[in-house]
Amino acid sequence: MPMKCGGTGPAADATEEIQKLCDEVKPSAEAKAGKTYDVFTAKSYTSQVVAGTNFFIKVHVGGDEHVHLRVFKPLPCNGGGPELSDMQHNKTHQDPVEYF
Repeated sequence: MPMKCGGTGPAADATEEIQKLCDEVKPSAEAKAGKTYDVFTAKSYTSQVVAGTNFFIKVHVGGDEHVHLRVFKPLPCNGGGPELSDMQHNKTHQDPVEYF
């Protein structure tokens, strides 16, 4: 699917890889939110290629609650694992996942 330079691609259903990214940054998300999540299920995502990849992920955290995560995954040659860059709270299932 084409994407303009620097832009995000179309939203897609979350994959196993996206869920794994969420699992890796869950402790950071909980620390940032100041709470523990019993449910932390990736639902959809979009991505942006930079010097690595930014993933914008909609995550179901229980009930009707969702959060949006921005996770940066560096290029393999740069080493390091995924990092939680930012997080948006009070999202719903209907809120589109997009760049923030």
